[in-house]
Amino acid sequence: MLNDNSEETSRNNANSNQKSNIGIVFWISAVIILIAVIFAVVVPDRFETGSEAVYGWIANYFSWFFMLAVFGFGVFLLFLAISPYGRIKLGGDQSKPEFSFRSWIGMLFSAGLGVGLVFFGVAEPMTHYMISPFYNGETESIEAARMAMGYSFFHWGISQWSIFGVAGLAIGYTQFRKQKDGLVSTALEPLMGSEYDIKTRNTIDILAVIATVTGMATSVGLGILQMDGGLSIAYGIPSGPMTQIILTALMTGLFILSTTTGLKRGIKWLSNLNMLLAAVITIFVLAVGPFTFIMESIIVGLGDYLSNYVGYSLRMEPYSGETWVQEWTVFYWAWVIAWSPFIGSFVARVSKGRTIREYVLGILIIPPMLSFIWIGALGGTAIYSDLFNGTNIGALVLEDDTAALFALYDQLPMTQLLSALSILLIFTFLVTSADSATFIVAGMTSGDTEAPATRLKIIWGVLIGVLTVTLIIAGGLTSLQAASLLAGLPFGIVLIAMIFSVSKSLRREPNDALRRKTRKERK
Repeated sequence: MLNDNSEETSRNNANSNQKSNIGIVFWISAVIILIAVIFAVVVPDRFETGSEAVYGWIANYFSWFFMLAVFGFGVFLLFLAISPYGRIKLGGDQSKPEFSFRSWIGMLFSAGLGVGLVFFGVAEPMTHYMISPFYNGETESIEAARMAMGYSFFHWGISQWSIFGVAGLAIGYTQFRKQKDGLVSTALEPLMGSEYDIKTRNTIDILAVIATVTGMATSVGLGILQMDGGLSIAYGIPSGPMTQIILTALMTGLFILSTTTGLKRGIKWLSNLNMLLAAVITIFVLAVGPFTFIMESIIVGLGDYLSNYVGYSLRMEPYSGETWVQEWTVFYWAWVIAWSPFIGSFVARVSKGRTIREYVLGILIIPPMLSFIWIGALGGTAIYSDLFNGTNIGALVLEDDTAALFALYDQLPMTQLLSALSILLIFTFLVTSADSATFIVAGMTSGDTEAPATRLKIIWGVLIGVLTVTLIIAGGLTSLQAASLLAGLPFGIVLIAMIFSVSKSLRREPNDALRRKTRKERK
C-alpha cells in the first residue's frame, strides 16, 4: 500500500473519477455488441459478406504487424525472465502465491485456449498433413506428417502464451505491485501519465471489453460447433442452429451456477476437473494408440519447433502470393490478442505473489508442453492411422473440421465413452472460460476487478452467449475469424504500449527489489 498521504488522496480521487464513468464503459461496450448482434440477425447474408471482406482486408494488409508484434512479445518476456527484473514479485516483496502450483497451472490452461486446443488438436495436424503449409510442399507423406506436427506445435507454443503473458504482466504488476485497479487503462499509466484524460481511459477499456467479448465468442463458437458435430456423429442428434442454441443456453446456465460460487471455488474446481478429463483422455489414447510413434513424434515435433521458431515467427509469403500464413498463423495471433485482455487480467489475478521469472517461465513452458502432449497423442494417432492403416480421417477433416476429433475416435476402442468424455471436456472448458471471462469483463466495466458484482457477470455471460449464436448462424467460422481479426488489430497496438509501460515502471524499481535474495530470506 502507499504510505504517502498525498499519493493516497490522489489515488482515491482517480478511483472516484473512474467510478463516475463506469456507466460509459459498460453502456458503449454493450451497445456496440448489441448492434452487431441485431445486424447479424436482421441481414445475415450481408453480415457474412461483410465479415469475409473485413477478414480479407486485415489479413492482406496487416499480417506483417501480427507476425512482428508476437515475435517481439516472446523476446521481451524471455529477456525479463533471465534479467534481474525477474526477481520482482507481482505483489509486495513478502507476498506469497494465493493458489497452489497445480491449481495455478490448471486455471492457466483452462482459462486459456482449452476449447481451441480440443478443437484443433486433431483438425490442425491433419489439415497440414493433407494441405502443405508450404507452396508445392509434400502432402500425405512421411515428410508431410513431420511438417504437420512441427507447425501445430508452433501455433500452440511460446508465441501464443507470450501474448497472454504481456497483458497479464502489465496488469498484474500495476494491480498487485502498485496497489491499483486491474484495468487495462490503469496499466498504461506509467506510459501515458497518471492523470491522462478520462476519455482516453474509457476508450482503452471499451476496446478491451469488446476485444474480450469477441475473442470469447470465437472460442465459445468453436466449442459449440465441435460439440454439435460430435453429438451428431457419435449419437445421431440432429446438427444445426437449434442444437447450437440449446448447447449455448446450457453453457450459460451452468456458468451462472459456477459464477455464484466465486473464483476460489467455482473456477478452481472446474479447472481441476478440466485437467483431470484431459489427462484421462490423453492417457487412454497413449495406452491404446501407437505409444512409441506418439512419443517419438512429440520429440521430433519439439525439435522441429525449436529449430524453426524464428523462421516460422517471421514467415511471410510476399513473393508467391500464397495466403496460408494469413489463414492460419495470423488468425491464431489475432484471435489470441483478442483474448489477451481477459486472459491477461485473469492470469494476473491468479498469479498474485509470484515472481516475474516464475510467472514468465510458468506460462511459457508448462501450458505449451501440455498442449504438445495433447496434440502429439491425438493428432499423432490420427496421422499414424492415415499414414500406416489407410484410414480417411484427413479427408473427413477437410470436409468438416468439427468432426476431426470424433473421426479419430471411430478408429479407437470405447468410441462412445471417449466421445462422451470429450463432449463433457469441451463443455466444462466453455463454462470455465465463460466464468473467467465474465469475471474480468464485469471488473472492467465496474472498476471492481477484485470482486465484481454477480449481476454484472451474468449480464455479460448472456451477451457473450447471444453474440456467439448469432455469429455462428450468420456466418459460421468466417464470422468468428473476422470478429477476432477486427478486435485483435487495435488491441495489438495496446499490447505494444503495455510493454513500454511496464518497462518504464520496472526501471524505477529500487535496487533492493532487484537484488538476489538469500536462502534464508526466501523461506
